[in-house]
Amino acid sequence: MAIDTSDFKNGMHFYMDGDVYTIIEFQHVKPGKGGAFVRTRLRKIKSGQTLEKTFRAGERVEPAFVEKLKLQFLNKQRNEAILMDLETYEQNPVPMDMLGDQAKYLKEDSEVTALVADGETLGYELPNFVELEVIETDPGFKGDTVSGSTKPAKLETGASVQVPFHIEVGDVVKVDTRTDSYLERVKK
Repeated sequence: MAIDTSDFKNGMHFYMDGDVYTIIEFQHVKPGKGGAFVRTRLRKIKSGQTLEKTFRAGERVEPAFVEKLKLQFLNKQRNEAILMDLETYEQNPVPMDMLGDQAKYLKEDSEVTALVADGETLGYELPNFVELEVIETDPGFKGDTVSGSTKPAKLETGASVQVPFHIEVGDVVKVDTRTDSYLERVKK
C-alpha cells in the first residue's frame, strides 16, 4: 500500500533505502517548464540526521507505521538516560547519544516519546518546546536596548542558548529544542 507524493504531510513516516524517515517539511513545486516535483526536508529516525530530497510528482513511497510510546526521563547515570515507561513503570537505560542533540534540554520528569516500528525502537523525540531556568548569563546594562542583540545564557540542564539582553539569572525561558533558539521569557 504505497502512498503518493500528493499525500505527504509534515510528521509523516515512510521507508526509504531500508530506513525510516520523517517528513520535517515539504513543498510542492510546479515550474513553468518540465514536470512538477516535491522538495522535502527529511529526518532519519535512527540517527537524527537531516537531509533534503526531491521527489518527482506522483512518485510513491512505502509508509511506515510508527507507534509512539510515552516515557519519562528520570535521571542521567554515567552516559545513559534512565527512561521509565509510563504504562508498565519499567525503567530502561538508553545511551545519551540515541537521544540526539536535544538531550541537552532534558531535566528530571521530562516527557520523551519512543518511536517504535516493527517492534524495534528506532529513536526518541523530545518535546519541541521546554521551559528552563537561566543559571548563568552576563548582566544586562541600562541602555542596552539595541533591537535584536543577544548574549549567551547557560540553562539549568547545562545547555546554552542566545537570549536578549533583558534576561537575567533566575528567569525561566521557553526554548525551541529543534532550533536551539530562545522564544520568550516565561517568568521572572
